[in-house]
Amino acid sequence: MHLGQQSALVDGLSLKELGDSVLVEIESRRKGLPFLKHVEYRIVSKCFQIPVQRRYSDFEVFHSLLLQKFIYRMVPALPPKRILKGVLNSVSDREFNDSRRRGLQRFMTLVIRHPVLAGDELVNIFLSVSSADVLNKMRDAYKKTGDEFLTSQIALHGKVYLPEDMKSQAAANREVITSIHSSFNKLRDVAERMAQRSRENSTDLLMFGKDLSELGSDTPDLPVNATMSKAWKTQRKSLVEMSGEFGLLADKAAHQGSREEDEVVEKLNLLLEQLQSYKDLCDRHDSGVLLEHQRAFEKRSVPVATHLKYQSNIEQPESRLTQQENTIINMEMRSYFSLLCLHQETQMVFTHLPLVTLILGTFVHSQIQGHKEMGDVWGELQPKLKDLFESTNEPSSRSSSQTHTSRGQKTCAVIGPA
Repeated sequence: MHLGQQSALVDGLSLKELGDSVLVEIESRRKGLPFLKHVEYRIVSKCFQIPVQRRYSDFEVFHSLLLQKFIYRMVPALPPKRILKGVLNSVSDREFNDSRRRGLQRFMTLVIRHPVLAGDELVNIFLSVSSADVLNKMRDAYKKTGDEFLTSQIALHGKVYLPEDMKSQAAANREVITSIHSSFNKLRDVAERMAQRSRENSTDLLMFGKDLSELGSDTPDLPVNATMSKAWKTQRKSLVEMSGEFGLLADKAAHQGSREEDEVVEKLNLLLEQLQSYKDLCDRHDSGVLLEHQRAFEKRSVPVATHLKYQSNIEQPESRLTQQENTIINMEMRSYFSLLCLHQETQMVFTHLPLVTLILGTFVHSQIQGHKEMGDVWGELQPKLKDLFESTNEPSSRSSSQTHTSRGQKTCAVIGPA
């Protein structure tokens, strides 16, 4: 491999060059007939800055064409279809739509951050053309060019760029990335549980405040002659006021859960989906190009006469042999090009791995910020409880003192003067 050719193996991306940003939102109004309404998504790319509306079916066609054109690249998967449509209630329906929206945004983010996919005409069309023309234009664009192998400038020279031990390197890299994928899965699962606990904490705090309010509002006053009757009346009003503080605590906990979901879980999911698309690419390489190459090689080993035996119009053996050789050469070039692309995709995965440090920093910052916000509210609540405790004890002390004085007077009356 020549030194000048090394650029074909390394993408040279830095973390500051990870590409465009994209926002996927759910349109507020569903379209279609009342019984066949569908969700549309509004997509805005920083690069194009042209809002476009897309249905999930549009994403499916876009994904299918990307996979056909870039069979040797990491094409991220789409979020799954709904299985039990019509059975879900309104809450779970909203949750499903938001989950799908997040998945579509991760899909688009990975596409536009890919140095090869992002510059393709298919992406340009999907992010800029009106909904009425987008599908036809994407299909026409693919028909004109075919897959990446047919248009790449280095497709015919893949073998030159590859080191001799490329296959062993690819196997070792795949094992390393599989291990990293497993570890990231565990980190994401823990982060999800923490975000869920924050949301559950919000629900509990809100319920606690509601119960305090009911305790102060709905329970009747104590009998007039009961001990602490006046103190309880004062305390009830304070309980109602304090229920608002717990509502504020619930809001802070809910915000913490959203922050953990958006800033930590989502970013880990983005890395996980990239790693999964890498594993899918490895599977396509093993079961696709290499298998086709092997089949073509087996055909070449069969005597030419065997292929001609049952032909009515006998073709010249030299012509058939030339056709077989061309097929073998084409498969060999595709095999090397697939390895070259696999190596480039591996380098891109390695380029993204340092992002886990940034995610960790975001995680720590979110915890510090969340605990500080919660601590401030708890800190404001403490003096209010102290004032309430002291105000409750004052009537009690006076009552105890009056009772003690009354008992003393009665004792003096019984004993009488000395």
